[in-house]
Amino acid sequence: MKKIILIFILLFPLNVNAISASAYIVMDSDNNRVFEGSNINTPYLIASITKIMTAIVVLNNADIKKEITINDEVLKSYGSGIYIEVGEKILIKNLLYGLILRSGNDAAIALAHEVGGSMEGFVLLMNETAKLIGMNNTTFLNNHGLEENNKNGNTSTVYDMGLLSSYAINNPQYKKITSTKKMIVKTNYKTYVWHNKNKLLNSYEYCIGGKTGFTEL
Repeated sequence: MKKIILIFILLFPLNVNAISASAYIVMDSDNNRVFEGSNINTPYLIASITKIMTAIVVLNNADIKKEITINDEVLKSYGSGIYIEVGEKILIKNLLYGLILRSGNDAAIALAHEVGGSMEGFVLLMNETAKLIGMNNTTFLNNHGLEENNKNGNTSTVYDMGLLSSYAINNPQYKKITSTKKMIVKTNYKTYVWHNKNKLLNSYEYCIGGKTGFTEL
């Protein structure tokens, strides 16, 4: 069965048939053929859909069965989170579930420092991976998608994000994580129950995963 990638960037509404978006793309993930789209090469802030790349970099560069201890870097997190704590022990795999299902910015920060040694080191891996995939109009500044104080943030196009989504969905572990509707995780501190924020998983029978994101800019 062919897998179709549908990417929306919702900023300034523009009615295109039944779609209200400034930019969108419908792409065949088997061969990256573009069926339909609007403003597919226009850069926009991409917010938390950044975390698709974050997950892929982790899956390509880490042993996800490894248990790590959360350090105080996680205290820099704000916005959406899974609310992990300093000293908590958790599997990298479970941080990925928190990253994708709950869009955990704290999970992203913990993964950056474990896999890249620092946010800067992890972002280097992100941009290198983007080039390998062919994402020529994409720049990552961090691995969570939040805009910085000067309002700069990660930028990409719906075409590039389509390429990334096609690449990611062909990774079995990523596909398993992004298609999960509910996950229960136990650590040395607490038990988490996470429900996937992607409402399409429950409302559209052919949806096999994806990532949502939101920005006010």
